[in-house]
Amino acid sequence: MPPHKGDFVQAAGVLHADGASVPRAALWRKHRALTLTPDRPRGPLPRIEGRWLWGGVLWEHFGHFLVESTSRLWPLPDLAGQLDGILFIPKRPQNSKVFRFQQDFAALLGCDLPMRVLSAPARVERLHVPGQGFGLGELAAGTRFFRRAMHRHFGQDIAPDGPEKLYISRSRIADRRGALIEEDTLETLLAEHGYEVFHPQAHDLPTQVARYKAARTVLASEGSALHLLGMTARPDQQIGVVMRRRSSVTDSIGTHLHSFSGRAPSMFDALRRNWKPVGQARKHMWHGELDLPLLQAMLRQEGFIGAGGRSWPARSVAEIAEILGQDFVVARHYGPSEAQRHAAE
Repeated sequence: MPPHKGDFVQAAGVLHADGASVPRAALWRKHRALTLTPDRPRGPLPRIEGRWLWGGVLWEHFGHFLVESTSRLWPLPDLAGQLDGILFIPKRPQNSKVFRFQQDFAALLGCDLPMRVLSAPARVERLHVPGQGFGLGELAAGTRFFRRAMHRHFGQDIAPDGPEKLYISRSRIADRRGALIEEDTLETLLAEHGYEVFHPQAHDLPTQVARYKAARTVLASEGSALHLLGMTARPDQQIGVVMRRRSSVTDSIGTHLHSFSGRAPSMFDALRRNWKPVGQARKHMWHGELDLPLLQAMLRQEGFIGAGGRSWPARSVAEIAEILGQDFVVARHYGPSEAQRHAAE
């Protein structure tokens, strides 16, 4: 049963033949179900023959796809030979398109099954409904079944290819949502310490996985790309996250990286302020202003950069305001945390 409204919480999911709910099919985020039991449809329904895996809700957004639309794919390596395909419902009603990156993810698990998105109710001959193995909140650690599938199968045929030091940037994301202010300056500074600047949205998933497998040290602007890194991360990698906001989403990224790699990432909170577009209060549009001298001290302390090189520049509020223009205002000021004060000392 696909949704018929584009709401945050939707009546959608799977019913038994007698109309009873299948609770295991629901999508959960933190402590809340985002799909609720739909009404039983009336009249005859088209029938889908064969054996299918329930994939759940298919998100177009890269990050939500990685966290929530992949969460039921963990049985694929074992069941792929017994299935006719993977069945999804769309997050946005009537959208039945499957994107290349979504197909690539399944292929990286060793699966070449068709992915089908239902825009209208249908009856399925046989549907395997695995539990949700990944998500936001507590599920960000992944179930042991999901982690095992990723460790054993994801990207196993991809050879490492790339530098030992990698910075994953968001500076070229088209709509500049959730940006770091002056990230291009940060890129230049990190390049002076031997980092290659990598823009993942310009590459297909196999290329991204090859880069992440090759790197021994990874720094990244906090964002969706870190969830793909998390699928391949190892305990011998040093991973650092430059925070652009303070939120539970950032916490989930840290949990994902720690749980899957076995090593906690370094979370660098050098935020001075968050700025937002005038008249726009949604946090995913906020831009993070970094205290670059503080970040330099923190990166040195954790061994991500050496002691040499030039001092990183400090910016005044007026300079940041000029960079952003009149369409932005300060949304939040941050005082120094205990970790920040210790790093500065």
